[in-house]
Amino acid sequence: MKLVMAIIKPFKLEDVREALTPLGVEGMTISEVKGFGRQKGQAEIYRGAEYTVNFLPKVKIEVAIKDEMVEAVVDAITKSAATNKIGDGKIFVYSLDKAVRIRTGETDAEAL
Repeated sequence: MKLVMAIIKPFKLEDVREALTPLGVEGMTISEVKGFGRQKGQAEIYRGAEYTVNFLPKVKIEVAIKDEMVEAVVDAITKSAATNKIGDGKIFVYSLDKAVRIRTGETDAEAL
């Protein structure tokens, strides 16, 4: 099992969800986060004064999947989240040692 974590631009969330649903992804966790990468924030103008926003709003998506789905899920996120501009985000893939569905006690792949 793998845990795929993607940091994307907020307005691309629905596109990513629509791309993952046909692949059989049955659930995901979404968090509103702030951060920066190479773009190092951006300049904003508020009431005529310019100031720097160091942490930009992003969305973090976490999806637990079976090993054989990794390439398809990563490809779907990459294509659906891309704007081809700086700040599109990153995808991280982690090994997932154990999963338990609390309600039924099912474990690992059955719990996904």
